Amino acid sequence: MHFDDRLATVLRQPVSGPAMARIQFRQLIDLLAQPVQDGPQGPVYAQAYARLDALANEIPAAERATILREPSTRLAAPGLVAHLADAEPEVASAAMAAADLREEEWLALVPTLPVRARGILRHRRESTPRVEALLERLGIADRALPPAAAAVPPERQGRPELVVVEGGASGRRSKEDKEDSGDGIGAIVQRIEAFRKARATHAEGRSAEAVSPSEPVSAASRAKVLALDFTTDAQGRINWADGPLAPGLIGYNLAVAPDESAAARIQSAMRERQPLTRVEVTLASAPALAGAWRLDALPRFSKPDGRFVGYAGRLRRMVAPSDQRDLSNTQADTMRQVLHELRTPANAIQVAAEIIQQQLYGAAPHEYRALAAAIAGDTAQILAGFDELDRLVKLEAGALTLTEGEADLARIVTETVARLRAWTSPRRSGFALATDFADQNATLIPLTIDHEEAARLVWRLLATLAGSTAPGEMLMLDLQTTAVNAVLTVDVPRSLMERMEGEPGAPQPFEPTRSLSAGMFGPSFTLRLAVAEAAGAGGRLTRLDSRLQLVLPCLTAQVAGHTHA
Repeated sequence: MHFDDRLATVLRQPVSGPAMARIQFRQLIDLLAQPVQDGPQGPVYAQAYARLDALANEIPAAERATILREPSTRLAAPGLVAHLADAEPEVASAAMAAADLREEEWLALVPTLPVRARGILRHRRESTPRVEALLERLGIADRALPPAAAAVPPERQGRPELVVVEGGASGRRSKEDKEDSGDGIGAIVQRIEAFRKARATHAEGRSAEAVSPSEPVSAASRAKVLALDFTTDAQGRINWADGPLAPGLIGYNLAVAPDESAAARIQSAMRERQPLTRVEVTLASAPALAGAWRLDALPRFSKPDGRFVGYAGRLRRMVAPSDQRDLSNTQADTMRQVLHELRTPANAIQVAAEIIQQQLYGAAPHEYRALAAAIAGDTAQILAGFDELDRLVKLEAGALTLTEGEADLARIVTETVARLRAWTSPRRSGFALATDFADQNATLIPLTIDHEEAARLVWRLLATLAGSTAPGEMLMLDLQTTAVNAVLTVDVPRSLMERMEGEPGAPQPFEPTRSLSAGMFGPSFTLRLAVAEAAGAGGRLTRLDSRLQLVLPCLTAQVAGHTHA
């Protein structure tokens, strides 16, 4: 009864405008999309489907299709899929894409679907062989035909129609085709012929690729192959490889590499039956394989006698700096797309929680409101974390720089330290700063970046360090200026210093126990973001032994230095 109660609650809400209509449409879709238990559904379901039809008259088809295409939409109820299949083409197409039914449900549903919906279903990659066989048996032969540009008037080019062939009947034609029957039929014939030729060409290409993988590989394909897996025999000769470049690699003997130092290292490891790690080899057996590769491999032994039978490993292409930048940009684009996809369900959760907490659709129990408030707060924190990830990706990819403007670094540091005292003073920790520094009202160290950007960077740095201090630990803070730069130097807390490894400005993951945090991903990520922000402002953040040094460009040349300890 809980499911029916939810439906009844939604249906009781009046539709007071376009915004409410869209909200109610989404709510009904979410509720009706759930799997239905066996047994009668009751009149509330009939009312829900009737309300969907009423809302469809108020919401444009494109907007309904957009709602159905949201990543969180999952239509697991055959009844809802069948109902939406009778809607406009874009709505039906979105419903078919969002459907998540079992094979048995598809087999029972397909014969009841309109022919147009069956045709859309043919394009689903997730369809099982039995479902595809059923569609084939029902005689569905609807495919989108390419436009025949020569036969279509210029004003109609770029808007090809979808021709549906139903059991030999004539295809659906637009109003324009009816007004111009002669040209319309000729255009359809040419489009059918173009479609057949394109399909034949595609099939020939796929066959050639399958039967002759040893053909020369294009530069684009070569660029995509960054790694190859392989095995060798006991003499070091490759006897198996994976990937499109495998034929050119079979038979290559690693033990006789052109590079003498690499060959000697490989031969020594083979004699000792030892792993090969980070061996740089140069391949020249085929143009697509030419270049520098990094070799990692482990010895293999037979069972049960333990005889050495060769190596199994991977070759990784040594990427040039320019190619590495392109690869980084591609990875950044992918990361931004992932973040965009993650924000959608998070936003939906936050909106739903706020609706319950604020009782926008009616009274809710206090315990539900408290739980919704907690969910809304957690979701807001998650969304803030997504913003930080997106900011880091854009900064490191060079797609974002800090906004230019004016900011007083001295005043920002003073205000930040004062804000942090609420947390550091009870623990007798914090920063050692000159007492007369905060009393100076004049602009001391003007920067070339916006005040908000500078304040965010300083807070991110100092709050992270303050949150990692032990009780009673004071950090020395120096603020100086040169002719063109402002230099902020601060000690690193002992607990954080113990976990820092690697290059300056690249602290390793670390999660201390603390109640003060400048970000939800911990000090390592926060400092990495601060490094990217400093670089985006034309400066740098580096580690010098046990201190962090932030260098930012000044607005005007400074001749006096300010040191505070």
